[in-house]
Amino acid sequence: MSTLYIKNIGILQTPIGSWKHSGGEQGENLKINGASMLIEDGLIREVFSEPEKNGVNGDTIIDAEGKLVTPGLIDGHTHLVFGGYRQHEIPLKLRGASYLEILQAGGGILDTVRETRNASARELIEKSQAFLDEMLAMGVTTCEAKSGYGLNRGDELKTLQVIKELNQTHPMDIVATFMGAHAVPPEYKGNTDGYVEMLCRSLLPEVWEKNLADFVDVFCEEGVFDVAQSKKYLSAAKELGFGLKIHTDEIVELGGSQLAGNMKTTSAEHLIAIGEKGLSAMAEGGVIAMVLPGTSFYLDKNYAPVRRMIELGIPVAMGSDFNPGSCPSLNLQLVMNLGYLRYKMTPEEILTAVTINGACAIRREKEVGTLEPGKKADLVIWDAPDMEMLCYRFGSNMALMTIKEGLIR
Repeated sequence: MSTLYIKNIGILQTPIGSWKHSGGEQGENLKINGASMLIEDGLIREVFSEPEKNGVNGDTIIDAEGKLVTPGLIDGHTHLVFGGYRQHEIPLKLRGASYLEILQAGGGILDTVRETRNASARELIEKSQAFLDEMLAMGVTTCEAKSGYGLNRGDELKTLQVIKELNQTHPMDIVATFMGAHAVPPEYKGNTDGYVEMLCRSLLPEVWEKNLADFVDVFCEEGVFDVAQSKKYLSAAKELGFGLKIHTDEIVELGGSQLAGNMKTTSAEHLIAIGEKGLSAMAEGGVIAMVLPGTSFYLDKNYAPVRRMIELGIPVAMGSDFNPGSCPSLNLQLVMNLGYLRYKMTPEEILTAVTINGACAIRREKEVGTLEPGKKADLVIWDAPDMEMLCYRFGSNMALMTIKEGLIR
């Protein structure tokens, strides 16, 4: 048995409980001044409220030196595995080309599809490992990773196999999402219904049988997959046993958020253009809003109506949306800053959004997301005295030390 004792914590701040937090509870955090913590074999054994518990020791002792300690951050929305980059699109965007216009011209997601298909599994693993190292250094200890840049059987399976290997070999815990319905591939141009049919009849069952993903996701958006196509895909996935997610209302309010509420998907993602009907449906369906302010910032778009979501009792989580086109940043700390400045969230609401609600969005809430006995010892010691400072500072990595399952990373 290995033990780790962390002493002299300035403020230990954490949500409490293994459920999605909504409404007023979104802003409720436990705060302990002068706390200490005992970790055994990678799990939290006990959190002490005394400045230092007499008689407690460990194989390793860390002095937090009065710093803030929180749960490890959870990035519940990334497109981690991709070939190439898309910096060449910036001049097009500066001249006014929209996201959908670039996609319809064969660029955007389809450009990344070409690069991902051309990349070997080993190349994708090495590239993604570097991303995971960077995320871990910034305090992220668990993340979700979507496929969706293969858009054919071989390359979607290749991407999911890469995610599986990364989860087995990298300290980061990674939850896989199959997003074959990310765009319509060139081979099915003009035949979106045929592509959805292929996914439902062939690829979804194979991904399930090979245990390559926990969730499925679909891009329900104008010019991509409409509500009926998205419903067919999600219904087929639900019948197999997958958890459900949906990219929706990012650019146009198409009705995907209402579909999410009706189908009680685990989460709905983006939601920049969501209206009252969608908000009401999500609240009634208990759907987590996975909002992505880094994408709004990068695309110079509006921000999701988070204050209204909290008012209606919709649980809010925040993710990076790290991808090569609409958010080439994996900095979840920047996402927290944007939550503060653009969503007008409190520091407590923000911490909930990037810990326990992020965990609920990927069904890992019983393992991570709070600092409580029995959960994984995933935590961050910050170069900050409190959450207010962490939300105030931006552009610097404020993580002094990331601890993953009781090991310093």
